[in-house]
Amino acid sequence: MPRFLRRAACLSILLALAATPALAQRSGAYRVAGTNLDGTSYEGVVLLQQVGIVSFTLLWRVGGTEIRGVGMVSGHNFAVTYGSTERPGLGIYELQPDGTMVGSWTLVGANQIGTETLTPPPEAPPAPAAARPPAPRP
Repeated sequence: MPRFLRRAACLSILLALAATPALAQRSGAYRVAGTNLDGTSYEGVVLLQQVGIVSFTLLWRVGGTEIRGVGMVSGHNFAVTYGSTERPGLGIYELQPDGTMVGSWTLVGANQIGTETLTPPPEAPPAPAAARPPAPRP
């Protein structure tokens, strides 16, 4: 195999491997369920918007509260930071094959860790095939 073809093949494989985790995530409204630092549970929605190859903005809506953050994909992990400069928070999630993210989070200075699962929206079902008229009979 010529040298340039080997290089092209290697580069293609590396690009495909590097892009795979980011492709598992998609922009949209994710269902969120988790536990607070005190152990109580919560549910809501996280709006995830891709703004770079591996970077995202996030907007959590839980109860009447909105929390803004940013995140990035690295390997099979999704790291986020959010909140205010007075009490920033951070979280790390493991990316699942179906796009779900399962992780833990805390606030800087807290002695506890919360948990959180982000479930992606279901993919739209494929459009039904157009019905074909029956073939004419001879």
